[in-house]
Amino acid sequence: MMTKTIIFDYDGTIHNTLGIYEPAFRETYQWLTKQKAAEEREIGSAEIAGWLGLNSKEMWNTFLPELDQSYKEQASRMVGDLMVRQIRKHKAVWYPGAEEMLTALKNRRYHLVILSNCKASYREAHWKEFGMERWFDRFYDCESYGFRPKTEIVQEIIREYAGPYLVVGDRRQDLECARACKSPFIGCLYGYGEKGELNGADHLAEHIEDILQLVI
Repeated sequence: MMTKTIIFDYDGTIHNTLGIYEPAFRETYQWLTKQKAAEEREIGSAEIAGWLGLNSKEMWNTFLPELDQSYKEQASRMVGDLMVRQIRKHKAVWYPGAEEMLTALKNRRYHLVILSNCKASYREAHWKEFGMERWFDRFYDCESYGFRPKTEIVQEIIREYAGPYLVVGDRRQDLECARACKSPFIGCLYGYGEKGELNGADHLAEHIEDILQLVI
């Protein structure tokens, strides 16, 4: 049977996120050090990129597990607000070729949806900035589902859209999501996953335009 619904991750799959995430994180981390809530240290871009794909709770629990919960919440809000501000200033960019790939899939009459470990304000800002209704039926953000994992939220998609399904993403959580809905998985090597993270993928895309050839 032909795939009917394609479930895309967003950050690191369609959106080249580091350009707005890194400055937002660095500004927030500087604030934390000024508050004496965190110690100043060098943090490389690769470490920052490694948190993309995690939801905000997972990110702060991974990076600074000992940080007081109230600071985690304030820092999370600050990063989110700074990113939304940059989106509204047109600083967010998609990977070159993303629009063409999505248009081709839409023309093939697939249902296209996004499932992202992001906040609702982030989803809304991107939806408006890129006119995403041109391609996507819906954008599911994890905040609207209580920051539940993708493996659980995908069950909502299954209830609302017809299968068979295909999942496309750049992180281990996306592969697990595909397994949870018993669908094939395209792993995006150009995204933010670490080496070996996409082992077990049914297909691998080295570039965003490869996705079109891999969709069945």
